[in-house]
Formats: sequence, structure tokens, C-alpha cells
Amino acid sequence: MSDRKRSTALALASALAGSAVLFTAPAAHAAVVDVAYDCKTPIGDKSAVSPIDIKSVKEGDGYKLTMSFQKGVSSSPIELGKGAMSPSAVILVGGAEKVSVPVSGPSNPEAVPPDTPIKITDLSGTYTPKKSGKVTFTAGVLTIKAMGTTTTCTPGNSPGPALELDVTAPGGGNAQPGADTTDTTGDTLPQTGPADSALALGTLGGTVLLAGAAGVLWLTRRGQRARS
Repeated sequence: MSDRKRSTALALASALAGSAVLFTAPAAHAAVVDVAYDCKTPIGDKSAVSPIDIKSVKEGDGYKLTMSFQKGVSSSPIELGKGAMSPSAVILVGGAEKVSVPVSGPSNPEAVPPDTPIKITDLSGTYTPKKSGKVTFTAGVLTIKAMGTTTTCTPGNSPGPALELDVTAPGGGNAQPGADTTDTTGDTLPQTGPADSALALGTLGGTVLLAGAAGVLWLTRRGQRARS
């Protein structure tokens, strides 16, 4: 093999390898996003910033979402005993469809001292898409229930998505098998079924028949003129 052919073969192999890497790469993008929470607590308004991470794992027809907090976002003036605090939140889905996914997590595994930022346990929930395509996941409202009180924390800085993902809805997000997919709202192509073929042939036959009758009539009239 000449040097030129060898170089061409190597270049082609490299291009194919690059294409394989491109097609097998996961269609997802994750980022840790700082969320500035404005919290309404029983003892007044509080504010705190926590980096938020959202991860996704495919499970059956849906995706298990896990929302992680890297810092506490609220505190209590008194000690919270073990298991006294119950957190939950919503993850906002945008892109191919717009929905809210509720997520929740276990109570605090250890007692929280007074005036100490409350570490939120990982919150999880399942998202089952109804449409296929690219979607984004953004931190929404956080709710903390403790000792008969409720604290609501709302993102005040319009945070960006912590996760972008290409999802596939059950059935592909398209029409279900057996569904009528005929487009009756726009222009349609002429049908070519057997009945239409017979109709077309009948029309063609009629045209030939008319032409034949005209020919016979013309010949008849010509014969009459010839005899007169």
C-alpha cells in the first residue's frame, strides 16, 4: 500500500472512531447551581445561598431525580431533635414539556443545634416524560416542616438549570400503535387504492370511447358526403 493510500485509510479510520465517540456520548449536561433562597420562617424572613446539584438515573419508563444541597438554607432558634425536620421540594422541568416534579427525602439523621444551618438531606422523586426531547431541571420551592411549623423557601435569583437531559417518553412520545395518523387538515395526495384505479381506468375508457364515437361520426359524415 502506498503512503498516500495508507494516510487516507488512517484518516478515514480516525473519522469513523470520532463519529462513534460522538454518537455514544451521553446527551446530558449537569452543573452545580447557586440558589439564593428567600425563606418565610415562623420567626421571620431568612435568606441563604446553597449550591444545588441535580442528578438523573433512568429507571423503567421514567427518570429518578436526586436533588442535593451542599449548604444549609435555614436554621432554628431551638435544637431540632433527630428526625424532627422533614424536607420536600419541587424540581421545575422545562424544554420539551413544562411540569413540576415533587421530590422528598428523609428527616434529619442527627440533632441540629440551635441557630445552626439545617443541612437538607438528598431529595428524590421520579419524572416520567410525556414528550420526548431535551428538557431542563431547575430547583424550585423548598419546604421544611419541623415541630408543627412550616418554612417555605423560594429561589429569589432565577437560578439556571442544574441538569439538561435528552429524554424519551414511553412509546417515543409519538402516536400510539393503531392510532389514526391521517392528516385531514391539509392538502392530501391523490389516493391510489384499487377503487381509485378502477375509477381512473373508467375515466380513461370513457375518453377513448368518446374519441371512438367522434371518429365513427366523422367517418359516417364523410361517407355521406362522398355518396352525395
